[in-house]
Amino acid sequence: MQHPPPPGHRSPPSRKLLPAAGSGTPGRRPRRTGRAGSPARRPGSAARRPNYLAGLGSLVWLVVVALPLYVLVTATVQGRDAYFDRGPLSLPSEFTLDNYRRVLESDFFVYLGNTALVTLASAALAVALSVTVAYPVVRTRSRSSQRVFGLFLLGLAIPAQAVIIPVYLIITKLRLYDTLFGVILPTTAFTLPVCVLILVGALRDIDEELYESMALDGAGPVRILLQLVLPLSRAGISTVGVYASLQAWNGFLFPLILTQSEGNRVLTLGLYDYVGQFRVDVPALLAAVLLSIIPLFTVYLFARRQLINGLMGVGGR
Repeated sequence: MQHPPPPGHRSPPSRKLLPAAGSGTPGRRPRRTGRAGSPARRPGSAARRPNYLAGLGSLVWLVVVALPLYVLVTATVQGRDAYFDRGPLSLPSEFTLDNYRRVLESDFFVYLGNTALVTLASAALAVALSVTVAYPVVRTRSRSSQRVFGLFLLGLAIPAQAVIIPVYLIITKLRLYDTLFGVILPTTAFTLPVCVLILVGALRDIDEELYESMALDGAGPVRILLQLVLPLSRAGISTVGVYASLQAWNGFLFPLILTQSEGNRVLTLGLYDYVGQFRVDVPALLAAVLLSIIPLFTVYLFARRQLINGLMGVGGR
């Protein structure tokens, strides 16, 4: 028989038993376990499996890209007879630089100078005209500017081959036939749609507050263009310059139709010097091709980052 506690006596506080781990008590997350009670791995901690299909595709693409380069280089260091006897995929039996010597002793430098002049002039005109078109399209946003922009976009759907006869007639009426300037004008005109599209995307990425702050400071449109738009759109301008240079350097149709004399030939037409009626000097032809791509490849090597950054802004706001 238990006696009641005396008055004023306090009983000690009772200890609460802590719940076991994994009992589902609110406020405490249960520990996840995998198979056989082992802790489960996080999604990022597991080792990634090798993608053999992607590796095989990369290997096939490497072969597709490297095989033409191999044929191009090996064919230029062997004679014409050895090239046709052993085949294009065989290693050269004897090393020779006669193909490069014959190319450099011909009119190669004349063709190279004409090509460089057409390329530089076309790129400069494309940059200047596309900047002056893209700037009012972005800033005014009126119906007339949007119609002009739509007209330039319509030029993307018109190939040069479809209008070569009207272009020939216009160049002949302007008395520019068989001149380099007669090649520069249509080459620039057919690169403008893509150049304007690139620069419109680049100029739309500039913050509107920058335009407003310069306008409040009293800057006019020309000053805003020179001090704000041009410095902040260097990536887009570089992209336009590289794209226009590629189109002009590799141009074939306009020089073929609009020039006639050998003094106004470009590199793409100069390659015909190694193609005869009954034979083709393939090693010398490929040596000329290899020498002709070195200058433009060097420019692209240093401007590839600006080209990629500029193309990323084409699908902007």
